[in-house]
Amino acid sequence: MVKISEDFVLRLKNSCDIVSVFSSYVDLKSSGKNKKCSCPFHSEKTPSMVVYEDTQSFYCFGCGVGGDIITFIEKIENLTYVDAVKLLADRAGISIPTTKLDDKLSKQRSRILKMNKIAAKFFFNNLKLEVGRIGLEYFAKRGLSRDIIVKFGLGYADGSWDSLKNHLKLNGFSLEEMCYADLVIKSKKDTYYDKFRNRVMFPIIDIKGNVIGFGGRVLDDSKPKYLNSSDTPVFKKSMGLYALNFAKNSGSKTLILCEGYMDVISMHQNGFTNSIAALGTSLTESQVRLISRNSSDVVIVFDSDEAGSVAMDRAYKMFLDIGVKPRALRLKGAKDPDEYIKKYGASRMKVLINQSKSAMKIKIDAIEEKYNLDDVEQRKDYINQYCLIISDIFDSLEREVYIGELCRKMKITREVVSNHVEYLLKKKRKKYGKKIDRELVKNVKLGYSGNKIYSKYDKAEQGIIRFLYNNPDYINYLSDKFDEDWFTSDLNKKIYRNIVDKINLGNSLDLVTFHDILSSDEMGLFSKIINEGKNYVNTNKELDDYIYVMKEKYDKQNENISSMTLEQIEKRRKQTAQKKR
Repeated sequence: MVKISEDFVLRLKNSCDIVSVFSSYVDLKSSGKNKKCSCPFHSEKTPSMVVYEDTQSFYCFGCGVGGDIITFIEKIENLTYVDAVKLLADRAGISIPTTKLDDKLSKQRSRILKMNKIAAKFFFNNLKLEVGRIGLEYFAKRGLSRDIIVKFGLGYADGSWDSLKNHLKLNGFSLEEMCYADLVIKSKKDTYYDKFRNRVMFPIIDIKGNVIGFGGRVLDDSKPKYLNSSDTPVFKKSMGLYALNFAKNSGSKTLILCEGYMDVISMHQNGFTNSIAALGTSLTESQVRLISRNSSDVVIVFDSDEAGSVAMDRAYKMFLDIGVKPRALRLKGAKDPDEYIKKYGASRMKVLINQSKSAMKIKIDAIEEKYNLDDVEQRKDYINQYCLIISDIFDSLEREVYIGELCRKMKITREVVSNHVEYLLKKKRKKYGKKIDRELVKNVKLGYSGNKIYSKYDKAEQGIIRFLYNNPDYINYLSDKFDEDWFTSDLNKKIYRNIVDKINLGNSLDLVTFHDILSSDEMGLFSKIINEGKNYVNTNKELDDYIYVMKEKYDKQNENISSMTLEQIEKRRKQTAQKKR
């Protein structure tokens, strides 16, 4: 694991004001001496994330996410701890001391990027050779120009089992490195072979211009049709976007979201250089957040078949969940953007995009085509489907507009429609509430109650942690009166133990220094504990009360244990373990 010195992360924290960093991602509002915003990590109508300026930390009272400035960047940018530190360091204009880093992972990443670049050139150069003629003919058949092939670095992986492997070997890479980059696969018989064979190749390039992975498409009916790089230290297919490196520099404030590589390439060739796609997988929440950070105006252009319709519906809901209302268009007379442009031309596509409707309107128009509104039963089904769709709308004003439109169209009273929509909303809220509860289960298992009512024992455990964190000079006082075995929560015990260790070593207790000890979820709960302390008095009396409560519980749990049989003691141990789980 890459190590970053404590001194450096403290310096970094002092160089990056949390309010300034947050403001570049969310809209902050003043709330007393703190700031508040809608949580970017879950959907909500009322802001529940608090940013604490004095401790340079944050916590969401809706979903339990919290921590310091590094935790926030890790989550919102989908980065590792080290990459989050690097991003913040670049933002602050300070350099990470190389002498303080274990650069093994950095070297591995560098080697993989170098391998990928060489592999991309290898695949591209194959198009110039006889072995790659089939690939070049495929691209020509799809109507791609030489310029667009060069722009996207398209290529061809021949049918050999070891041509890329041998090429990389000549360039000084080991078989282990090739496997680590997911360019070569090791068989069960300990033989090595190229992962990509008999496929046209689509290099995946990040916004810095690095080749981070590949997608490969077969030219026959063999399966899988598309083969993509697995996750590596430089590539996470659930987190990136195809062609975002070009779309960011397109000059357009709009992003056009397509389904596949070829759709994007065709769109770019025809002037729509703001087009992007997911990386060989279904659209993920991480990708939706990445899109929203680059543009609030999104047009979804998916295939016109049933699968495309389902994917559009799913994408639409994901965008709504983070507060983005995407537009969409229906490709009548063509199965995908590539075919549409070939049949009707780029100018017609431009008109279609400019006239694109909200994804909600597209959905409503689509269901109207499925029902015969002259039939009573089908009218009823249509109304129910309409209400079901608009119950996804969080904005009450927008929802009322659609309710009014349905009432006028179907000549029914607003009261009837409103009551039915409210009924559907209650069902969805109940389901959504259960989802939030599931998110909080991990917090409860870690020993923290989340939004639930705390017992006096919860308060006592957290109170002792909070008191010692804010008053490290009480370490000896606590050592004389308190035993860490009195903790019933493993997380609370872990945090307390590490606070004690840091105090004894003379190290800083700043939240940012706990990253090598606590996971991101644990950091969130720790942030909640220390910030909640502002609502409590920190005096000797409060500390003594916490100690008394915890000892009382410990003694109660262990009362009469000396008179128990071994079987009874084992039964008690299992019951305690079960409660912890």
